[in-house]
Amino acid sequence: MARNFCWINIGVCCMLLTVRIPSSLASECNGDSCRDVITMPLLDDMKATLKADLDVTNMNNHLKAYIEQQIQKGVKTAMKDIMGQLIDNKLEVVNATIVATIIEELERYGVTYVRWERKGCPDGAELVYTGQAGGNYYDHKGGGVNYLCLPNDPENGEHQSSTNSQLYGAEYQIFKNQKPHGMSGSLGNREVPCGVCHRKRRSSVITVPGRKTCYEDWNPEYNGYLMAAHNDYKRTDYACIDVNAEQFDSKSSDENGALFYPIRTKCGSLRCPPFKEHADVLCVVCTK
Repeated sequence: MARNFCWINIGVCCMLLTVRIPSSLASECNGDSCRDVITMPLLDDMKATLKADLDVTNMNNHLKAYIEQQIQKGVKTAMKDIMGQLIDNKLEVVNATIVATIIEELERYGVTYVRWERKGCPDGAELVYTGQAGGNYYDHKGGGVNYLCLPNDPENGEHQSSTNSQLYGAEYQIFKNQKPHGMSGSLGNREVPCGVCHRKRRSSVITVPGRKTCYEDWNPEYNGYLMAAHNDYKRTDYACIDVNAEQFDSKSSDENGALFYPIRTKCGSLRCPPFKEHADVLCVVCTK
């Protein structure tokens, strides 16, 4: 049903209000069936106030849907923020754990090398053990050729009647007329100390012959001079002898054994330059 109302004042029609009232609400509404029906005045200040019953069911449904939508959006945003924080916090914890584990593992791993002719290790390196350099007798025809760093606290095997002596102490053959330039003191016929060193957080170690400094990104452990047995004797390994060489003890006797001689360069197949004739051969031990 529709009703039109017009309030006429001085011959001018000011307002035409059309209110559509469902026929089911035309009569007074009572009970739960009228929960979404409101009564509102249409005109005030009249002896008989005109009222209308309006069905707001659709408006309530739209409002409810809007509120639910906003709540869901707010909850979704809040949950997204919370989950983001949780993920960020978790990632920080995981990253911290990974870094701590890597650092812990790096503390366990490293490289080892022998520091010839010194009893200790460079600053920052751990001394595994200190000892005496040794090797095969200088003029033996057979046997081992490499120098050894023998510990000062050996665990000896049983005595045997048969002999195959190959393990001797090592002596310097560094006299004044043979001493490399820059090496102090006279070490001729003195026994040779050594130290085994461990450098943490490194994965590689190299001995660079012909240099006293390391290449870029490599760290120097010590530098010195390249030495080996004399070329008149049986061959041995080359060893990088510390520039600040020291003696094993105070004794001095010509007992030979494995011998350390300074070596020199020889031009020809060795190109000069860049090398020089009859020059000391420098060396440096580097880690990375």
